[in-house]
Amino acid sequence: MIVVWTLLAYLCGGLMFSYWLGLLAKQNLKEHGDGNPGALNLWKAAGYSYGLTGIVLDFLKGYLPILLLIRADALVGFGLILPCAAAVLGHIFSPFMKLRGGKAIAVTFGVWSGLTAFTASLAYAIILAILLLTGRFLSKGMPTSSEADGFQVVLGMLVLTIYTLLFDYSASVVTFGLVNFLLLLYSHRKELRRFIGTFNVHMKR
Repeated sequence: MIVVWTLLAYLCGGLMFSYWLGLLAKQNLKEHGDGNPGALNLWKAAGYSYGLTGIVLDFLKGYLPILLLIRADALVGFGLILPCAAAVLGHIFSPFMKLRGGKAIAVTFGVWSGLTAFTASLAYAIILAILLLTGRFLSKGMPTSSEADGFQVVLGMLVLTIYTLLFDYSASVVTFGLVNFLLLLYSHRKELRRFIGTFNVHMKR
C-alpha cells in the first residue's frame, strides 16, 4: 500500500503545470530568468494570470494526494513520510521532464496543508513573511535577491521544523520537516552557494 501511495504522490508532484502553462503562453520557462520551470518564473514570463494559475495547480498537486491519503486512512504515522516526500521529490525530479524540475515551494505548501490541515503551512507562510520583512529591513527597503529568497525558503523550513517540535506535532510530522528541509536545501543549492559567497565577500570587507 505504501508503495502505491508513494508512487501516486510522486507522479502527482511530477506534473509540471507551470512549465506546460508557459508553453501554452508560448513561453519556454527554461529560457527565462533562472530557467526554473516553476510558478514564479511563469509569473515573470507570462504574467500574473498564468502565474497564479500555476501556483494554484502546483499547490494542489501536493495537497490533494496527501489529503486523499489521510482521509482514506490508508497510512498513518511514519507511513505518511514517504508519500509526502515523494510529492516534493516529484517536482524536483519530474518524470515528465527527464528527472529535472523546479524548486518545489508551492508543492511544499500543498503537502503541509494536506498533512496538517493548513496549520503548519500557515505557520510556514508567517515565518517566510517575517524573514522577508527582516531581509527588507537589513537591505534598507531594497528588493531582496533570488539568492536571499532561496536562503529564506530553506531557513524558513528549518524554523518550521523546530516549530513543529516545540508545539508537539507528531514525530512523523517533525521527521518530514527534516526531510523537506533537506529537499529544499538541494533544490536551492545554487542560490545558497551564491548567497554564502556574497556573504563571505561582505564579511571580508
